Amino acid sequence: MLQFRLIVPADRTGAATELITATVGATHLTVLKGAALDPPGDVVTCDVAREAADPLLTGLRRLGLEEDGLIAVDSVDMTLSRRSDAAERAAPGEGADAVLWDSMAHLTEEESTLTVTYLAFLSVATMLAAYGVMLDSSILIVGAMVVGPEFGPLAGICTGLILRRARLVRQSAKALVIGFLTAMLVTGAFGALLDLLGLFSRSQFDRPHPATQFIWQPTADSFVVALLAGIAGMLSLTSAKSGALVGVAISVTTVPAAANAALALSYTSWHEVLGSAWQLALNLAGIIVAGLLTMLIQKQVWHQQRKRTAAAAKR
Repeated sequence: MLQFRLIVPADRTGAATELITATVGATHLTVLKGAALDPPGDVVTCDVAREAADPLLTGLRRLGLEEDGLIAVDSVDMTLSRRSDAAERAAPGEGADAVLWDSMAHLTEEESTLTVTYLAFLSVATMLAAYGVMLDSSILIVGAMVVGPEFGPLAGICTGLILRRARLVRQSAKALVIGFLTAMLVTGAFGALLDLLGLFSRSQFDRPHPATQFIWQPTADSFVVALLAGIAGMLSLTSAKSGALVGVAISVTTVPAAANAALALSYTSWHEVLGSAWQLALNLAGIIVAGLLTMLIQKQVWHQQRKRTAAAAKR
């Protein structure tokens, strides 16, 4: 269940409560007249089954509550109420499959903002991957994949395209491009410093790396794996099951490819620079394509579900 907490201008309280009452899957409606002081208005709360939340949220936004009041949505871990159980049974579909599009936009906008913390995580992940390349350590490569925060901007691009929010697409693309360029520059400087200290060397870079050579040798398999990871990543973000993101991070060769490109550039190994760049591009493209297709299918499925629910309600 989700809890909606609203601040509603007094002249729109009736419309808001009617909308909530008409929503299949909403219950526990409360209204506190004049309880809100800033902004002034009435406080309205209700519990809503997750699968019924998106259309209700859309309707409340149309009432102008986003501009003149408040719409806050919180997840409720446990409710002990027969009415809650009945509301969840009555709501169409399953809660784990439901998509809250406004919540997705808010989440991806936050995750795709270009911040010092984002740049730091991506740079540290890329430097860790560089060490993994030089030591031919698959464990370090996996660790770097988990640390990398690049899936946020990738999800932001997909969400922005699906919801037609150009600003989110631009913000996510900016974070992705500037983030990887910064991480590669930092990693190049990091590699040069360790070379001066005797911890890295050209011979160490040139020797065979059987455990990590896949990083700069892209194949059709790279794109297929990126597609599968993109599907899993979007499903984990749009549903109530978010634990799969760690597995997604381990599946894609984005950060390691950027790290190898930075090292190869510093050692003027142009064939590895090109191979790493192709690996990075294939993985980024695969995730975006898969994410877009996944979200389009989800949107269509829920559109049909709403149509069936509306048709059943008219009978």
